Amino acid sequence: MIEWRENAPKWVQVAEVLKQRIADGTYPVDGRLPSQHELVREFEIVPNTAQKVLTKLREQGVAYSVRGIGTFVAPPSADE
Repeated sequence: MIEWRENAPKWVQVAEVLKQRIADGTYPVDGRLPSQHELVREFEIVPNTAQKVLTKLREQGVAYSVRGIGTFVAPPSADE
């Protein structure tokens, strides 16, 4: 369970947790990230917040989606 900070939106805090898990190898490159439903259960957030987390990770290039299968960890970009 996460200890929520009042100074940051929940989606930002959940995204930070997922990025940390990616960095520490919990979710390897091309490994599947939790689904929207799994995020709702684990972090006790509403579905819209879970969807925003996954959308923002994709927009940031941290993740990619395969339609009907899930969201996965993107390989690091060449400039990292």
